[in-house]
Amino acid sequence: MESALALIGEDLKNVELQFKQDLQSDVPLIRKVGEYVLSSGGKRIRPALLLLAARLCGYEGSRHVPLASVIEFIHTATLLHDDVVDNANLRRGIASANTLWGNEASVLVGDFLFSKSFSLMVADGDLRVLGVLSNATTVIAEGEVLQLVCTSDLDITEERYVEVVKSKTAILLSAACQAGAILGKASPEREAALRDYGMMLGIAFQIVDDTLDYVASEEQFGKSIGHDLEEGKITLPLIHTLKRCSAAERAQIAEIVDKDILDKCDFQTVFDLVRAYDGIAYATATAARYIAGAKDHLAVFEKSLGKTALANLADYVLTRVK
Repeated sequence: MESALALIGEDLKNVELQFKQDLQSDVPLIRKVGEYVLSSGGKRIRPALLLLAARLCGYEGSRHVPLASVIEFIHTATLLHDDVVDNANLRRGIASANTLWGNEASVLVGDFLFSKSFSLMVADGDLRVLGVLSNATTVIAEGEVLQLVCTSDLDITEERYVEVVKSKTAILLSAACQAGAILGKASPEREAALRDYGMMLGIAFQIVDDTLDYVASEEQFGKSIGHDLEEGKITLPLIHTLKRCSAAERAQIAEIVDKDILDKCDFQTVFDLVRAYDGIAYATATAARYIAGAKDHLAVFEKSLGKTALANLADYVLTRVK
């Protein structure tokens, strides 16, 4: 991760400065909440992807920094809304914004960030970039609703799960890469390659994130362990387990998922079953296949520091669960 980001270190510093500039508002609470979330330790993978993609495609202008800031604004808006929907109390290892300022402030500041993102996109003036990023925000909203519909559904298939992941998470990584390619005036083939690289990377990223809910410590994960299960989110480790476990074990899982409040014994029961049926190993192997696929899409580019950085960034995703 560090070696990949070193290539764009100065640009990332400028993105941080851009955040503060773009958060200017006459309403102090907007700045306070926005700065709190934006400075809470995120790794800036999404803006980094736009910067690296633009570099790989030979871009040498100055529009990449404001657009990278837009990508992180969109992501931050989704985090603020997600934490309200999920009743989350931790985000990146610290208290979530809704815990500190309440659900109303979190939703409204998230709305501000979304609105500001579109204002900044219009100011950039590139209709193709605007189209890619606005489409991504629409798909993200659809993904959130789709995930809600799938809550506590023990019959969810792996294909349906991936569909949710594509919409809710991967689309923004894909859009970041594609926007960078557009900035660099890449050929249609190379633009599509970077778009697809970002999509496969995003799927792997979310699979790993979902797997960490079963294996990480709260300090490592940055949010409450077992929270997905408590919220009725049936993710890939559990989907694999449900396909292989006995009817009695499936009924036991169903009873736990239906509870409003889970205790430590409930978590342990499900965690033990997931491990017994190799749910962690299956999810990790699936993420590895998506990472390999993402890197394959980089084959259309000649060897360069930018290409190596994107490949290293893909490899980093898997290290989070190892």
